[in-house]
Amino acid sequence: MKSNQVLKFAVLVALIIVISSCAPAETTEKVYGFFYGIIHGLVFIIALFAKLFDMDYGLYAVNNTGFTYWLGYILGVFIIGGGGGSAASRRRRRD
Repeated sequence: MKSNQVLKFAVLVALIIVISSCAPAETTEKVYGFFYGIIHGLVFIIALFAKLFDMDYGLYAVNNTGFTYWLGYILGVFIIGGGGGSAASRRRRRD
């Protein structure tokens, strides 16, 4: 049972490292669009914690396409955050 927990922890750490590598780090010449916005929105929480601990991660790409990037970014944040609604809030109360 103990080795199963160690394996789960190792997979979780590896997954966090892989996902955090998708966070924007610096200003580049590359222009980021809608799909990169979704990816950057998905890794927002990890990038935020990295920024809090004074690591060199960006919260968003500075060189982006504008509206389409931000639309993808907000969609990515909603996907990771559940869109603001939970299953419990959608259940009807039966009396």
